[in-house]
Amino acid sequence: MAAVLGSCVTEDEFSNTPQGNFDALWEIVDEHYCFFGDKAAEYGLDWRECRNRYSEMLLPKMTGEQLFEVCGKMLDELRDGHVNLVAPFNTARYWDWHENYPVNFSDSLQRVYLGTDYRLTCGIKYCILPDNIGYLYVPSFEGSVGSGNLDAIFTYLRLCDGLIVDVRNNEGGLLTMAQDLAASFINEKTTVGYIAHKTGKAHDAFSAPEPVKLTPSKGMRWQKPVAVLTNRRTYSAANAFVMYMKDLPKVTVVGDRTGGGAGMPYNNELPNGWKVRFSACPTYDVHMQSTENGIEPDQHCDMLAPDFAKGEDTIIEMARELLNK
Repeated sequence: MAAVLGSCVTEDEFSNTPQGNFDALWEIVDEHYCFFGDKAAEYGLDWRECRNRYSEMLLPKMTGEQLFEVCGKMLDELRDGHVNLVAPFNTARYWDWHENYPVNFSDSLQRVYLGTDYRLTCGIKYCILPDNIGYLYVPSFEGSVGSGNLDAIFTYLRLCDGLIVDVRNNEGGLLTMAQDLAASFINEKTTVGYIAHKTGKAHDAFSAPEPVKLTPSKGMRWQKPVAVLTNRRTYSAANAFVMYMKDLPKVTVVGDRTGGGAGMPYNNELPNGWKVRFSACPTYDVHMQSTENGIEPDQHCDMLAPDFAKGEDTIIEMARELLNK
């Protein structure tokens, strides 16, 4: 991510005991988590009731693993795949946010489309498919991509009739890289979403949403149709990239709902050294719809077993069909 919010709880505030660490965790989430209103409306979450219920499971001499299990189960009540508690021996996570969705990606099939002579720069793989459609796979936004790298990519693909930008299984990284790539698809300063910030400890204490604006790249910019491919494992900075792209002219998002989690992460530490992390800033698309739980594609498409058996990626094929029209 481009920025990380964080602080540290000390033993002056909470003791390094099962009760102290549990109370520290509950309070960190209570004061900084941004989606209590959404959770209460969706399924009636009562965070204070959760504290009362799970604190009854605490014992003064319980082991660290026993405490971790209680804390992890309490965090599961948030039903948020972007909330993690990290201890030296385990990471608590809520997997239902993507395990209830099809995978919709196959690296073995992708190798069929890329072939063996694809180009590679800054982790980005790209090639020209037989129907003169460019294919660009961005597996991560963990690094950075310079204007020279992007110029080289778009120069190579410039004669293609359309472009596929595949961010399936991209688990995010730096917002700056996502923004730099998206800036290659706009010709004027563009509002691509909105972001709000926590202004106090109350669950509803937020700033007014501020526009997120992108400035066009100074290098080459793509002017032809684009298909952005997504699945449920597209989240964090990759989710933000989809938000930036979705309402641009000539862009169609194809695949499955993204994984969400576009807000800047907040980090904190319990007295025992365990770390807790979650999204801290609500983000909204240009229509002021929250993107935290994911972004729906323009064209929903799942990978189909008969196509897989033929060596075809259903989502890539739908994108090619749309671009060739």
